[in-house]
Amino acid sequence: MAGARISGIVALVLACLLWGTTGTTATFLPDDVSPLAVGAATMGIGGLLLLVTAPRLSGAVLRDAVGRRWAAIGAIGVVVYPLAFYTGMDIVGVAVGNVVALGSGPVFAALIEWVVERERLSARWLVSTALAVLGITLLAFGRQEGGAAASPGLAALGIAVGLLAGLAYALYTYASSRAIRAGHPSRGVMGGMFGLGAVPLLVVLAAIGGPLTQSSTSVGLSAYLVLGPMFLAYLLFGIGLRSVRSSAATTITLLEPVVATVLAVLVVGERLTPIGWVGFGLVLVGLAVLVSARRAARSIPRT
Repeated sequence: MAGARISGIVALVLACLLWGTTGTTATFLPDDVSPLAVGAATMGIGGLLLLVTAPRLSGAVLRDAVGRRWAAIGAIGVVVYPLAFYTGMDIVGVAVGNVVALGSGPVFAALIEWVVERERLSARWLVSTALAVLGITLLAFGRQEGGAAASPGLAALGIAVGLLAGLAYALYTYASSRAIRAGHPSRGVMGGMFGLGAVPLLVVLAAIGGPLTQSSTSVGLSAYLVLGPMFLAYLLFGIGLRSVRSSAATTITLLEPVVATVLAVLVVGERLTPIGWVGFGLVLVGLAVLVSARRAARSIPRT
């Protein structure tokens, strides 16, 4: 079981590295490409790929009453997350948009587990998450001029949209974890849940996604977002959820905004104040505390 947990953590970390490139990649798209179109393309087409590459496993999940219920609940988060995530980054920048969306994920995941299961989290988990959330808060406030929203009102809107993305992320993480715990293979759960979510996203893409096809560069960047941070990353994400609880998984994936922040500074040109770099370090410390801990909660059955 310890080996399975380590493998799950490694899979989640690899997924985070891929997810961390999304914001920087999106900044190279033309200005007339809507962030809604980027989100719809990334998870709409990517979700369809997850479904069609595992039709039997995905179909088995959708035919089962329990699997179908959790896939449908998770699909709500799948639809909301990319639209809110890319919009938030468009408003407040790559670094802040990532840390708000992903940093709020563990808090929402813990609340969902407490409401649905009355699940008590270990003291180690609480400490690690507190450090990480404090870190992302300092990151959010530690960004200097250069790409963030000009007005406080617009910045507040961007933060609110980022929080909505965090809630959506926690929702589909929890739903997929429950479906896997019910005995369904992670590959089928990812295919069924993201396949359901792909339907409305593809409608959005058809309505406003025209500018994505206006050049070979746009097509290439979109293809990378679909195949890397979406398709491959969510296969790894499903593997991770076989042995890591959703609350712990969302804390591990706080590595994503760290990666995104580094890329935003080095590639996009966004800047952090010293307090922002302190936050960066706290996120790393929080992750180290979590990964070094023994799991206090009950184990999730392997599929």
